Amino acid sequence: MGDFYIAENEKWYPLGVTEVRGGYHFATTAGRESCALVLFKAGKEQPFQKISFRKEDRVGDVWNMTLMGTDFRGLEYAYEADGELMADGCGTAFRGHERWGNLKQVKQVRKTPLCQEEADWEGDHPLEIPYQDTVIYRLHVRGFTKHLSSGVQERGTFAAIAEKIPYLKELGVTAVELLPPSEFEEVMMPERADGNPYGKDEPTGKLNYWGYTKGYSFAPKASYCSGKEKAPAKEFRELVKSLHKAGLEVIIELFFTGTERPGYAVDAVRHWVQHYHVDGVHLVGNAPLKLIGEDPFLSRTKLLATSWDGVDPGRHRHLGECNDGFLVDARRLLKGDEDQINNLVYRVRRNPKDVAPINYIASTNGFTMMDMVSYDRKHNDANGEGGHDGTDYNYSWNCGVEGPTRKKKILEMRGKQLRNAMLLVFLNQGTPLILAGDEFGNSQNGNNNAYCQDSDLSWLNWNLLKTNSSLYEFTRYLIAFRKAHPVFHMEQEPKVMDYKVCGYPDVSFHGVKTWCPEFENFRRQLGVLYCGDYGVRPDGTTDDFFYVAYNFHWEPHEFALPHLPKGRKWHVAINTDAASRNGIYPAGEEALLKEQKKFMVPPRSIVVFIGKKEEE
Repeated sequence: MGDFYIAENEKWYPLGVTEVRGGYHFATTAGRESCALVLFKAGKEQPFQKISFRKEDRVGDVWNMTLMGTDFRGLEYAYEADGELMADGCGTAFRGHERWGNLKQVKQVRKTPLCQEEADWEGDHPLEIPYQDTVIYRLHVRGFTKHLSSGVQERGTFAAIAEKIPYLKELGVTAVELLPPSEFEEVMMPERADGNPYGKDEPTGKLNYWGYTKGYSFAPKASYCSGKEKAPAKEFRELVKSLHKAGLEVIIELFFTGTERPGYAVDAVRHWVQHYHVDGVHLVGNAPLKLIGEDPFLSRTKLLATSWDGVDPGRHRHLGECNDGFLVDARRLLKGDEDQINNLVYRVRRNPKDVAPINYIASTNGFTMMDMVSYDRKHNDANGEGGHDGTDYNYSWNCGVEGPTRKKKILEMRGKQLRNAMLLVFLNQGTPLILAGDEFGNSQNGNNNAYCQDSDLSWLNWNLLKTNSSLYEFTRYLIAFRKAHPVFHMEQEPKVMDYKVCGYPDVSFHGVKTWCPEFENFRRQLGVLYCGDYGVRPDGTTDDFFYVAYNFHWEPHEFALPHLPKGRKWHVAINTDAASRNGIYPAGEEALLKEQKKFMVPPRSIVVFIGKKEEE
């Protein structure tokens, strides 16, 4: 190792470590009264040198040091702040916690290597797919492939996601959202007032599987990395490049407690965009949304949050609203609750100019889609909290039996409800999102709060892809169906007006009688007519006409079908009641008779009609 000395340095911001000619500049807020840079040789637990920051180089609460030397190879660093050893909160990589859930490592301070490999992006860049053309697939990095049935080499890693790219392409999604891929402490420790995770307390015995906890927001998680030589930054970059080459965007979740400095959160989001080319960031917890949402550096990056009220969206439509509003309304519709038709109209049409609604019916926090139709109550005993954790409001219906069953009628009803749920997600103007595994019926056995379940309960069981192949095929068909028909994902929110003077509004709403929508609290039926003239395909041609008949009642209802322009005829495209066909009529081959002006929609069913030209 070479000799080191402190050079006369500039005092700067942002925080972190920056390589300069002949050395490195360190800027940190660690320590109130004193701060020192602690250097380690790679793989060693004991430091070999400690260099104190000079008080004259402190500006406000920021300590600055420019350290010069002849050889920094094989060096790692941490800080000693007011006498306590701690990791760099702005560290871009860490050593010492490469094994997931390792109790021996939990009290070892994370050390950041100084010399890191330069990135070769090979011309890679974010894809900037518009929200209206986006289909998001949300997954947990570890749980997505950790189960033996995943069939990948390095299960539970960034590299394993890359192995599943052919599957993602086949399914048809356009973006992958990753639950927090940044470094965090999964071994749960009692909370300390000073926030230092390296105290004398013993682990609680639980793992924070999701990653929604205070962490290190600049570094990819080392235990999500494959191979003997852990290189998380390199592996994550390779994953991003592979996904981009396949035409798939990457959205990451970053969790903030609200106790971080606002500048820290902004810098962290910028870091992932600049250094990892992510296409979007989902801000979870409590982040400074106005600062991030109005940051010009991030103005073309997809930014997702619960709400963007009071934030100027700027010139680009890059803000996405991601909350449970759609989930609650859609689940209540599926159950057949009263007074939901107005909500259905709102959700089908909603796609405001400045903020893109992200619509999903199942999320990490809550029932999976399969559990939504299999359980009336949460079953969280495995969490060890006496069933007091997790929401009591699941808006679910078990279709007659709590949990697994072999009763054919109940299984058929659950299958139909799952098809109905998928249609609700994909036949609306917002951006659809599905939770990984919902496309093949993944279950958590009724656990609606699997935050501490790192086991078969929360890992995706890929054997279900065969068991529930019909649901997978329906989902795959539905994604392709949405992509093929722009009337279901227009560039602007439907006006419910005939502004093209073509004889039909862009979208119109009907009851069982055409042009007569019914919104009384006891109504559970709605018809939605889409005029194909308002949907323009990439080749410039206009779309087909569509009529979607929703019947969430437990009784059948006869819908009158709207008149079509001359030369067109109604065909059935999808009927969720048609179990023998898995609900699918791929070519719309079931044409209605010429004189047929009405159609009986079965109980709890959705029927999609396509108005095709007769010569087709």
